[in-house]
Amino acid sequence: MSTLLVIAKAPVAGRVKTRLTPYFTPEQAADLARAALADTLTAVLAAPAGRRVLVLDGRPGPWVPEGIEVVAQCAGGLDARLSAAFSLADGPALLIGMDTPQVTPGLLAQGLDFDGTDAWFGPADDGGFWALGLAEPDPALLLGVPMSVPHTGREQRRRLTESGRAVRDLPELCDVDTPADAARVAAAVPGTRFSALHGGLRAVTR
Repeated sequence: MSTLLVIAKAPVAGRVKTRLTPYFTPEQAADLARAALADTLTAVLAAPAGRRVLVLDGRPGPWVPEGIEVVAQCAGGLDARLSAAFSLADGPALLIGMDTPQVTPGLLAQGLDFDGTDAWFGPADDGGFWALGLAEPDPALLLGVPMSVPHTGREQRRRLTESGRAVRDLPELCDVDTPADAARVAAAVPGTRFSALHGGLRAVTR
């Protein structure tokens, strides 16, 4: 049974998307995070997965839709938390974050198709990665990878290839980390909750 894992922080002001401030207030940044997560989970619900798990730092709220299982994140660095997320899967798994509201069910379906490949890697344009899929999850593949640095993605992909796995790439996406990222992503996906909210907030902050 395939598993879709979404690793995320609860959208609480002052704890999430802090790099969007001071252009946006902490409350507005949290609202944008909530919208991004909602768009992401909508895509997850429409993707062909057996399980859909939100691996959450914080408390769940009414923004978690039906059909999404919630599991608390473990303690430790991001590499340890991503590794632990993969340990939740009993079979093939695709892990994504909450920073790409432009993700579609089609992209997720592609990353869950392990016919002819052992791993899927979704690069982010900041040097990280937005998706990692493993036909046979091995949490050790993530431990020790330096996170949140310009070469994170390169190092993680190297780990995959050096393990002997056949790796295929998903399209590169932009993570929403900065105000410029938010504007770029909102413009690219005008029908999303994220885009609608961003447009309204931007009109206020100008």
